[in-house]
Amino acid sequence: MKPIIKLEDVWKIYELGEVKVEALRGLNLEVHRGEFLTVFGKSGSGKSTALNMIGALDIPTKGRIYLDGKNISRLEESDLAQLRGKKIGFVFQIFNLIPSLTALENVMLPMVFQEMNRAERIKRAEKLLRDVQLEHRIHHKPNELSGGERQRVSIARALANNPDVVLADEPTGNLDSKTGDEIMDLFKNLHKKFKKTIIMVTHDMSLIKFSQRTYILKDGKDIKTLKGKITREMIA
Repeated sequence: MKPIIKLEDVWKIYELGEVKVEALRGLNLEVHRGEFLTVFGKSGSGKSTALNMIGALDIPTKGRIYLDGKNISRLEESDLAQLRGKKIGFVFQIFNLIPSLTALENVMLPMVFQEMNRAERIKRAEKLLRDVQLEHRIHHKPNELSGGERQRVSIARALANNPDVVLADEPTGNLDSKTGDEIMDLFKNLHKKFKKTIIMVTHDMSLIKFSQRTYILKDGKDIKTLKGKITREMIA
């Protein structure tokens, strides 16, 4: 089966004065349509840079990145922005909700940039908030919501434009363990219901059990791919 996302020998080198930092060193990665994948790595492993590559937030120094078979490695930022808006939904550790907007308005916002009319935006945002069990809080602003509720809004917003891929960056990082498990159960249920491709980037080993497959990163490159039950010894 043809992968929806493919990274081939991807390098990312940052030049800090006379110092060159190799954040990615020949990363190879494939993600198949409808898969729930984890990219796991400790601090400094390159997972944040990998996230930027997978999410079309940055371009590689060298190597190729394919999204739905199209090489996006050298697209201009304006083209990447359009691609992100249509193809990729983002869920962030710190939620990134706009404080002055209600839950409903936050979920509606990505649809504005795709020029969906207001009636359709409201209808779709209300449905998505029901899907994340938050229909009773749609008119509340972020400061009136708990951390778990804010992350539910963030997930609904990520689905706003019906993207092919949902990218979750440390989605439980600002939540207690009980709420974090609830959010991960929600991801599993949404993955099953909508058949979306979900890529989760994390350093938290306890989250690996929720995905179907795990890439282990170390020193900017993939060192192994694991399936099924995973132990600490397998990751070390």
